[in-house]
Order: sequence, then C-alpha cells, then structure tokens
Amino acid sequence: MLTLPQLIIAFVLYFVLFFGIGFILNMLLRSTWTMAVIYPIVIFFIVDQSGFFSYFTSPGESFVVFWNQFISLKTADIIILAAGMIGAILSGIANRMLRNRGYQMF
Repeated sequence: MLTLPQLIIAFVLYFVLFFGIGFILNMLLRSTWTMAVIYPIVIFFIVDQSGFFSYFTSPGESFVVFWNQFISLKTADIIILAAGMIGAILSGIANRMLRNRGYQMF
C-alpha cells in the first residue's frame, strides 16, 4: 500500500524519467513520437511476470496470465504508469516545438 507522499514521488519520478528518455531518443533518432510508441512495450515488461520466452513456448497461457495481471493493477499503479506515458507524450511535444522554432538539433 502506497502512502500519498510515495505516490507523489513515484509520479514525478516516472514522469521525469520517461520525459528524459523520450526527449533523448527523439533527439537522437530525429523522430517525434519514438518513446510514445515504445512505452506500451515498456509497460508490458513492467507488468509481466512471465518469462519472455514463455510467450513463444506457451502463448495462450502466457497472454491470459498477462491480461489477468494487467486488469488487476491497483489505482496507484495505473496513476504511476500514466505519469510515464504523459512524460513520453510531452517529450514528443517538446521536441516538435523546438524543431518548429528552428532548433536544428531537435
């Protein structure tokens, strides 16, 4: 059970972490929405407790287990993961704004 200060700190950390990673990836790859597209895959690996290769050896069972874990996320987990997605989207917006204002690096 997360307390309110822990939730606020986790929210800020995920936002800043994925904003920073997204900003750097978008800058290096010269693409605007790289992290916003990759983030659902990151969520998949965060939520998933099965091994990666179990999706190849027993895909039916593995996807059912993943889906059950995904829908059983608590509200605090959803808020924290949403903060990461917001950070990834805002990094794309920031890069697009910098490019439109003439900064060649972005």
